[in-house]
Amino acid sequence: MARAALSAGAVVDVALRLVDEEGAAALTLAAVASRAGVATPSLYKHVRNLAELRALMSVQIMDDLAERIGAAVLGRSADEAIRALMTTWREYVVEHPHRYSALVQAPEPMVARAGQRLVDIMLAALRAYGMDDTEAIHATRCLRAAMHGFAVLQAENAFQRPEKLDETYDLLIHMVVTGLRTPLRRT
Repeated sequence: MARAALSAGAVVDVALRLVDEEGAAALTLAAVASRAGVATPSLYKHVRNLAELRALMSVQIMDDLAERIGAAVLGRSADEAIRALMTTWREYVVEHPHRYSALVQAPEPMVARAGQRLVDIMLAALRAYGMDDTEAIHATRCLRAAMHGFAVLQAENAFQRPEKLDETYDLLIHMVVTGLRTPLRRT
């Protein structure tokens, strides 16, 4: 990468390619600088430190994920929207396992703002189930946990049985949409 082309966005792109190829553990400012063809101190003009770079990467990852999921659920509602959302989330993680593992999960403000777009898409997909705001937030958390958990386990090759993962994921989607259609009875 030519030095003149270096910007915060370019640094994030280099860092994402590094993580895609070598894993999240390989992410250092020195490694990013080396790939960008600059000295490490040159990066400080574009990112304050490694924590900010991770946050900027997370924003990009969430934006990419939201873009894909938003397109997948567009024009769909209820079970069809949830199926599209869950399928697209899993596809992204399986396609980009190292990138997804680099995602900052802590509520860093910049990342939280980007994550809100994903939450808004999930809440919109859940509207057809007639939930109040609190119920929709609980359902969004459960939905995220189900998608994230399955996809991360798959990306880490944690499922060792011979049964087909697509069939297992179809069952998970069925369980989720059945649960969404069945009101929770609080006693």
